[in-house]
Amino acid sequence: RDAIVAALNFNIFARHADRVRMANIAQMINVLQALILTDGPKMVLTPTYYVHQMYMPFQDATFIPVEFDPGTYHHGDITMPGIDAVAVRAADGRLYLSLVNLDPARPATVRVALPEGGIRTATGQVLTAPSVSSVNTFDAPRTVAPAPIAGKVASGAVTITLPGKSVAMIALGR
Repeated sequence: RDAIVAALNFNIFARHADRVRMANIAQMINVLQALILTDGPKMVLTPTYYVHQMYMPFQDATFIPVEFDPGTYHHGDITMPGIDAVAVRAADGRLYLSLVNLDPARPATVRVALPEGGIRTATGQVLTAPSVSSVNTFDAPRTVAPAPIAGKVASGAVTITLPGKSVAMIALGR
């Protein structure tokens, strides 16, 4: 849950990069939505830490519009987009695609069209967990940790299947 909330906020900031010039996290250790938890000499990285790490290419990046069908996610009387997606051109010139699946129970296959041609590969990391309330603990520090993920590129679009309750960062290669 913390990873999804952090990723959605990063995507909001990217969409409004014309107005949001800088964003930061106020406290980082042993607080609500912490990056790192400590207990004496012990330390554990949280899902929020991994999202910050995955989104590093967004620093000083340029927003690139994407087109896709987000589908819907229903929770009781609430209906919202099922997938959130943002693309950026990083400071190093590479293109990155962030995808967030808000549905905690179901995987989603999404096709994202990009205005830039010549994309041949789509590989990166996905962050998910056994449960939407899973956390990393000192006894189980890798319950929520990034794993490799890849998409298929065809006709100027990337198609990728996201696990439920996941955040993915995909590097698009030429």
